[in-house]
Order: sequence, then structure tokens, then C-alpha cells
Amino acid sequence: MTRGYAGRQRKFWRLGRRERGQRKVKDRLFRFLFEEDREALLQLYNALNGTDYQDASQLEIVTIESAVYVVMKNDLAFMLAGTLNMYEHQSTYSPNLPVRFLIYLAQEYQTMIEKARVSLYGTGLIELPAPKCVVFYNGQKGVPERQILRLSDAFMDKRQESDVELTVHMYDINYGHNRELLEKCRKLSEYSTFVNVLREFTVGSDNKKEAFSEAVDYCIENGILEDVLRRNRSRVLGSILEEFDVEKYERTLRWEGREEGREEGIRCTVEVLQETGQTRMFVIDKLAEKYALSQTEAKEKTEQYWK
Repeated sequence: MTRGYAGRQRKFWRLGRRERGQRKVKDRLFRFLFEEDREALLQLYNALNGTDYQDASQLEIVTIESAVYVVMKNDLAFMLAGTLNMYEHQSTYSPNLPVRFLIYLAQEYQTMIEKARVSLYGTGLIELPAPKCVVFYNGQKGVPERQILRLSDAFMDKRQESDVELTVHMYDINYGHNRELLEKCRKLSEYSTFVNVLREFTVGSDNKKEAFSEAVDYCIENGILEDVLRRNRSRVLGSILEEFDVEKYERTLRWEGREEGREEGIRCTVEVLQETGQTRMFVIDKLAEKYALSQTEAKEKTEQYWK
């Protein structure tokens, strides 16, 4: 990594901290589906844990809206039965998920302690919910149906016994995988099918926006996330291309770690959002949010890559 790139990364982190109160990160589809439907979220929890809770009002959403480091934002976090459940959807595999969850967990605990107005230096024990870290993976890289990722896998000297460990349970939710889990949670099953339909409709298509629109029509007609898609069609169409354009996203990842990578990411973001029919102003705001640019810088980049 070059010194210039590292300097910009430090600037990015500083800006993320300074502007966290001003920005609202756009919800991803996975989070939107389950945060809006508490019954579905409870069903997902039961499916994962072999429980049979019936009262969705017991769920307490505690997702941190603006994390200290923007890149560490978690999809969904909620409290239930003395556990802090942190769920994340991933379309790309990353071995660094445990350390990301560790950072997010520390932020969650800090927030809880501040709200409770108790001191870490007090003589009384502060009770904390036990963490449950889960990733729902639907990328196209082959992975085991179920996999446990451990923080200790990243430790330099694996011969030394560590005093800290964190485990992440990752489930492959691609269509046809983990059938038992998906059968126990209808919304998760429909989400898996929805993603599969999107991919099928975009094969060989030069017009992603049109292909996604046709895929949404197909899902509505066939009862796949029908209610959500009917009520929020424009919102869904405005986000799915950005989320699931795997080719452009992985092209950006191949540039990761190089100074050009950030610029490539900016260019891809502008192209993808333009293809979804977003306005220039929306793209400017998105660039400012995602890459910690000023409004002037974001406007210049938008104009540079707008076709």
C-alpha cells in the first residue's frame, strides 16, 4: 500500500467519525426485509437456534446506525433472551469477518454501557448479553454449507494460546443450499429465491435495469417477496443493482489495496447507480457518504464518470 493511499484512508476514517451524525447509510435489502418484519426476524432466530419464541415484541433492535468506522457497519443487531444477535449478509467471502464482528461488538457494548450510565471502573459487575455472530452468504464463490470462522485464525503465532476468541457462524443461503434452515424461515427462503431469479434474468443482458425490473415482475407474479416488492418496488430496484452487480464489485475488489482501487470503486459506483436510474444528486450524496468526499469532490467525480 502506498503512503498516499494510506494517508487518504486515515482521512477517510477521520471523516467517518466527524460526519457520523450527518449521514444515514442506505439500508441494504437484507436488513430492510427483516427489520421491517419482526415476525420474520423472530422466525429466523428460531430457525437458527432451535427455539420456539412466539412474541416478536420481545425483540429489541439495537443496530448501530452510524458506527465509529463507517466500513464496520453491521446489517442487523437485536437483543433477545439475554443474547446480542448480530446478523450480516455477505455476497463476497472474507476471512476477516471475525475481527469485523469483534470491532462491532465492542461498539455495541460501549453503547449499552453509556445508555445504562454505569462505570467500567465501578465495583459492581456489569452484565452484558452474550454475542451471537451470524453471516448469511449468497456469493458465487463455493463455500461449505455451514462454516465457523474464528478470530484466532488471524493470529500471527498460532502456537500461542490466546486469551481472546470470537466465532462467526456462516451459512450459505444460495438457492438449493441449507434447505432445512430455509424451510424454517419463509422470508429467508424467498430472499434466496429472489437473488437466484435476479441472476438468471441478468445472464447475457446488456441492460441491467431492465433485467432487474423484469425479475421483480416475475417474483411478484410468482409470490416471491410479493408484498415487499409491491409496496417498495422503486426502493428495491434502486438498491439491488448496486448490491448484486457481482462482476463490477469483484472487479473493484481485484483493485483493492492499490491506490487506483478507490478511484475504480468510485467509477463503478457512479456507473451502477446511473444504471438504476438514480439522479445525479443521489449519486453525489452516495459518493460523499461512501468515500468520505466533500460535496464538491463528489460532484466532480459524478460529472467525470456520468455517461
